[in-house]
Amino acid sequence: MASAEQVFGAVAHASRRQILLTLHFRGGEMTAGDIAERFGCTWATTSRHLKVLRDAGLVSVVKRGRERIYVLEKNRLRSVVGDWLGWFDR
Repeated sequence: MASAEQVFGAVAHASRRQILLTLHFRGGEMTAGDIAERFGCTWATTSRHLKVLRDAGLVSVVKRGRERIYVLEKNRLRSVVGDWLGWFDR
């Protein structure tokens, strides 16, 4: 359940949900700079949100040259939410 708590905690914040949706609708990956440009908060705030999402396993980071590409981990979200919602089908 600790894994589920971390995911649910990460998606509890509206900005982090928006980052996940943006990644999804932009093909599943974006640079850190592209993500930051889409939000009206400072780079430090965006960076903190990305760290929470990364720590929860909802995004991963790939380095390509000087850029960091954030990749949406859809299966992680599906597995945690599916496992948790599965309790209601029993």
